[in-house]
Amino acid sequence: MISLTTSRLQLIPLDHSLLKLWHEKGREVLEKELHLRPNTFLLEKFYFQEMNDAMVNFWLPMTHKFPLDFMWYTNWEIILTDSSCSIGGIGLSGLPDNQGTTEIGYALDQKYRGNGYAAEAVKALTSWAFQDPGLRIVRAETPCDNLASQRVLQANHFIQTGEKTIQCPDPLDVFLWERPR
Repeated sequence: MISLTTSRLQLIPLDHSLLKLWHEKGREVLEKELHLRPNTFLLEKFYFQEMNDAMVNFWLPMTHKFPLDFMWYTNWEIILTDSSCSIGGIGLSGLPDNQGTTEIGYALDQKYRGNGYAAEAVKALTSWAFQDPGLRIVRAETPCDNLASQRVLQANHFIQTGEKTIQCPDPLDVFLWERPR
């Protein structure tokens, strides 16, 4: 199984079969399959909605379509190594596009925030992604009021490049970020 390891974390990309297991039977079954200690995520409604939408409209179809490159199209479980439990997820929007860009997104269980885990996971996944010679820029979006997530990106050398409003289903103002190679 593919994974990335840092001093405190292991990132495991979920292939199509693992995503299907999660979607059809629930996180508890997925955690058991991955030999993880159970953990019920505490996340804001927005992140649960975003995860559910990604599962149905992106992760499942794209990992099915691109089984050899699924790592670019899936959720990577963020595992806290010393307790062997998943504390969040992180992922990319796909292989680099024609302009050499992809986007990164992440969510961390509220119980584990404020410990640098998100910054550590972002560093690991961007370093892995930049091994692809076609990748020039990693992009991200953060809600304008999410200062902690903005600090995660700043710690990983992302630069704020703009602002926009997204519909999801309620309007949300977000900052746009880029991290060049």
